[in-house]
Amino acid sequence: QVQLVESGGGLVQAGGSLRLSCAASGRTFSSYTEGWFRQAPGKEREFVAAISWSGGSTYYADSVKDRFTISRDNAKNTLYLQMNSLKPEDTAVYYCAADIHRRPKGAWGRGAEYDYWGQGTQVTVSS
Repeated sequence: QVQLVESGGGLVQAGGSLRLSCAASGRTFSSYTEGWFRQAPGKEREFVAAISWSGGSTYYADSVKDRFTISRDNAKNTLYLQMNSLKPEDTAVYYCAADIHRRPKGAWGRGAEYDYWGQGTQVTVSS
């Protein structure tokens, strides 16, 4: 079992920054792939970014590339998402997710491949 708890969301003006955190417990954090997804009102959940168990490999959605950075601190069992140059279209509930089976990188963008999910944290970007 893996428990995931997101934090760091809030209200920010366009062009601003936020850093989300995801605290993990229950299973060796350094043994699984982690991802961030988001869901805006009335829209389907979409992939944002993912990172390998070691932190050595990352993958981003085109919509956030060069603005967002995913990272992890295995010593602290914590996943991060640094979000810069935020836009109103980034407004959504952000979820972290864990893939304990360490599926290939080609699967990282598919939510169905993740085994555990957090409850989400709201990010609102005003124009």
